[in-house]
Order: sequence, then structure tokens, then C-alpha cells
Amino acid sequence: MTVFLTFLKAIGKYRWYAVAIAWVVAIAGWVVVYRMPNDYQASARVYVETQSILKPLMAGMTTTLDVEQQVSFMRRTLISRPNVERVLRMVDLDIKVKSPKDSEKLIDDLMAQIKMTGTDHDDIYTISYSNPNPVLGKNIVQALLTIFVEGSYGNKKQDSEKAVQFIDDQIKMYEEKLATGENALKEFKIRNMSMLPHGGTDYSAGYSELSDKLNQAKLELLESEQARNAIKRQISGEDMAPVTDATDAPQTSSDPELDSRISALQKQLDSLRLQYTDEYPDIVAAKHLIGQLEARKKELGKKARASDPGLNYSPMLQQMNVALSVEEARMASLKARVGEYGSRLARMRAQSNLAPEVEAQLAQLNRDYSVNKDNYEKLVSRRGAAKLSGDLSSATDMLSFRVVDPPTVPSQPAGPNRIRLYSMVFAGALLTGLGVTLLMSQIRPTFLSQTILRDVSGLPVLGSIDMYWTDPQVINRRRRLYAFGVALATLFTAYGGVVVWTVLRPA
Repeated sequence: MTVFLTFLKAIGKYRWYAVAIAWVVAIAGWVVVYRMPNDYQASARVYVETQSILKPLMAGMTTTLDVEQQVSFMRRTLISRPNVERVLRMVDLDIKVKSPKDSEKLIDDLMAQIKMTGTDHDDIYTISYSNPNPVLGKNIVQALLTIFVEGSYGNKKQDSEKAVQFIDDQIKMYEEKLATGENALKEFKIRNMSMLPHGGTDYSAGYSELSDKLNQAKLELLESEQARNAIKRQISGEDMAPVTDATDAPQTSSDPELDSRISALQKQLDSLRLQYTDEYPDIVAAKHLIGQLEARKKELGKKARASDPGLNYSPMLQQMNVALSVEEARMASLKARVGEYGSRLARMRAQSNLAPEVEAQLAQLNRDYSVNKDNYEKLVSRRGAAKLSGDLSSATDMLSFRVVDPPTVPSQPAGPNRIRLYSMVFAGALLTGLGVTLLMSQIRPTFLSQTILRDVSGLPVLGSIDMYWTDPQVINRRRRLYAFGVALATLFTAYGGVVVWTVLRPA
């Protein structure tokens, strides 16, 4: 309490300084606030409709862009340096710029003053800008609204064109790859025509198939030889001369016992040949015995030849000779087939080391060509989908903008709040005056009581002399006190007048 009273006494001593300083600060501050320009806030509201009936109808046929994400991106990037520079050009502010530094400052100020509010859930966005010039503020908001709408449509169209262009470039690249692959396949097949697989079979399957054909041809040749030998034996068993030449015809005998022995030996020889080669001992012995029996039979036939002059004219013998000729022709054909199959198999055996490598290279070429062809076909189908996506995304029904509130500027300025500023200046003036008086009391201290003097000096105070005021001095003190009250009241009155005048003054 003592400190507070001391503070009040100190202020009372320098009260005229406080009032003077408060007046100076208040008047200066009020003048500054008064000269502050009005701030008009231009604003516009736009509704972005991202839902369309075309989107579910075209699902699966094309790829639609995420319009919500696109609008959100445009909202976040609207207040960017390139867009603000475009706004300057649209409202002709760039012609007033005299230096690059001024241009940078103007751009920074605009980026700080432009506001865009709204949420992705509501799809309603508000663009606002404050400027002392209401017409300029409205033009700037209109320019920003235009950039927001055109930017969304322009980005969609540009993205679609870029996608189609990229797919076209890829298609051309794969067309070149396919042409190169086709030429490589053609040249490779020409160089390795003899070693390429045929009929969908590889080298090993072809080798096995050819080996089976060779074995089958050998078996048919062996069967043909057996048939020919059987015909010859039948002819030699007839008791007549062959049709062709009497000297060359086999001499046969009609001895049944001899024929049955030869027939039995021949059957035994045929069965052995099916299992063994001609060098087998049993086959050699059977052939030798058959030769002896046939020689004996021929001798008997020669003796009986003269007794049957109509032998050369036997129809059965003629048919057997014809059958023998057919069988010998078939044997010649089979021998040629066996030889051809044998030569082919020999060539394949000689190419056994090179053929797998050729097949591997062919498989690699076919695989690369198939991959490129598959990618090419996919790109061709995707190109149509990309064009359809671009047309669909560019349609106004997919993303529409509705201006809820066009760019407007209210008749009343949005700022500055002069009443609040006047009040702040007045409070600041009072505090400044009090602060200065307190500072002066500390710079030029005085002892306002015996207690303070005793505490500061540490000496005992023996007594004090009261101040005796004469009547003229009392009157003067009273007048100064009244003057101080009037000055202070006038300051408060001036503050009230400024506030009332601000309220009643037209904008």
C-alpha cells in the first residue's frame, strides 16, 4: 500500500508531463489511424459439382479421373506464384511495376492477402481479397475465379492429351520393335531352314519320329521280301514252266513230300528272321538246307519238263508272275524309302549339337516377338480407352462449376476497425503518460515522507517542518488542480468525440 501511495504521489508531482505526453501521443495516433485507408473485401463463392450420372454408366469402359482430388489440388495451388503473376496481367497491375523488386513485392503481398477457404466435403469454396480500391479487389477476385475454373478444365484436357500422346509414342516404338522382330525371325528361318522344327515338333521329337519311320520302313521291306520269296516258292512248286522263257523258268516237281519239307523250312526261316539277323547260325543252316531241297526239286522239274508242253500257258502261273513283279516293285520302293529315311536320320544325327541351340534361339525370338505383340495390342486397346476418358473428363457434366455468389464488394469497408484502433491509441497514450512520469520520478527522486528518508539514509530523523501555504498559494494550487482535471477530462472527451464521429461518419 505504501508503494502504491508513493507511486501516486510521484505521478502527482509530474502530472502535467503525463497529461501533455498523453495528449501528444493520442493526437498523433488518432491522426495516423484516421489517415489509414479503408480496406474493402471482395469475395466470391463457387460450388464444384463432382458427381455425375456418366461416371457409373461409363465404369469399366474407360478410366475416369478422380475429380475430387483434382479440384482439391487446384484449390491448394490456386494461390501460387504463376497464378498470381497471371492475375497481375489480367488486371493490368503489371504495367505499374517499375522494377523486378517491386514486382516481387507486389506478388508477395497478393499471395499473403488472397484467401481461399472451403472443404472438400462441402464442395463450396470462397475466394476473398482485401484492397483499398474496391474495383481492383473485385477484378482480382474475378480473375482468380476464372483461373480456378479454367485451370480445372484445362488440366483435365492437358492430362488427357498427354496420356494419348504417350500411348501413341509407345505404339510407334512397339511397331518398330515388331518390324525388327519379324525381320529377325525371317532371316533366322532362312538361315536355319533345315534345322527348324516342323509340324509343332522339336528336334528330339522329330528325330524319334524319323527313327520310327525308318524302322517301320525296314519292317515293311522285310515283309515284302518274305512275300516275294513266298511267291517264288509257289512258282517253283508248280509243275509247269514259267510264262516268260523256258530256259529261265524254275524247274519244279510235283513231289508232295519235297514241297512240304521246303514249306516247313521256309516258315521256320521266316520266324527266325523276325527275331535275328541273316548271320544267325540257325538261319544260315535253314537257308542252306532249303537251297539243297530246291536244287533237288529243280532237277526233278527238268526231267518232267518235256512231259508237260502246256506248262508255259498255265493261268495260275501267269497270275503268280504278275504278283511277283508287283512285289518286286514294292520292294524297290521300300528300299528307296529306307535309304531316304536313313540319310535324313544321318543328317539329323550330324546336326544333333547345333539343332538344340537353333531351337533355343528360335524360342527366344518367338518369345520376344510375342511379348512385344501382346504389349502392342494392349496399347492399341488402351489408346481408345484413353481418348474416351479424355472426352468423358472434358464433358461439363463430369465436373461443373456453379457460382453461388459472384465477385462482389460490400459498400461498407471491412477494415480497418478504427474504433478499436482509436481505443488502443487512447489506452496507449494514458499508459505512455503514466510511464513517463514514473520514469521521471525515478530519474529525479524526492523524499515524500520521513519514513522514506530514514530508510534511504539510515539516519534517524529528529523532526519535520510542515509546509505552510498562504491563501494565494492555496488558490493557485486549487486552480492548477482544476486545470489538470479539465485537461484530463478534455482528453477523455476528445476520445469519446472521436469514437462518436467515427460511428456517425459515412464510409
